[in-house]
Amino acid sequence: MARYTDSVCKLCRRERQKLFLKGQKCYSEKCPVEIRAYPPGQHGNSRKNKVSEYGIQLREKQKIKRIYGLLETQFRIYFAIANKAKGITGENLIKLLESRLDNVLHRLGFASSRKQARQLIRHRHILVNNKLVDIPSYILKPGDSIKIKDKSKQLEAIHDSLKRVKDHTYSWLSVDKASLSGTFLQVPERVDIPLNANEQLVVELYSK
Repeated sequence: MARYTDSVCKLCRRERQKLFLKGQKCYSEKCPVEIRAYPPGQHGNSRKNKVSEYGIQLREKQKIKRIYGLLETQFRIYFAIANKAKGITGENLIKLLESRLDNVLHRLGFASSRKQARQLIRHRHILVNNKLVDIPSYILKPGDSIKIKDKSKQLEAIHDSLKRVKDHTYSWLSVDKASLSGTFLQVPERVDIPLNANEQLVVELYSK
């Protein structure tokens, strides 16, 4: 399966803001966005600030796609599903992405980034409803339980991530740090999702 293998810090610099793709590094003074707040490349520091309407829509789509760690084909599939569902297409899209197993694992605090969450899932450390799931894109349903496999509970990466997580504040999730488990209580409402993005611009872009 295709995946992005270049530096993820370049993605943040391209969007001119932190997308929190690198875990703890994003919160440190070593974050490249703090050092070089302009796009990567030879002419990154001299690019014009004027952006067309299409350019604004494209950048918003790229930002959301990169935050959730998706490639273009995957993102288009999610958009098609969201477009067919009842309700507002943009909100449906974000709710769908928030229901992915890798995202929920990250939100629970068991992984410092979605990329690390995907690695934990791919390496078969995660159980959903007491069954092994190794598909990061697995869509959770309300009431689904997520927990770390018993043999994997001593993984340093998981405990390091939990140490950095502040008090749990997501109303659609419950977490038990002692047992390294959590529950996906419900699909979150868009207003509750901490995502600094305008998904309506993505809808406008794909509607052309």
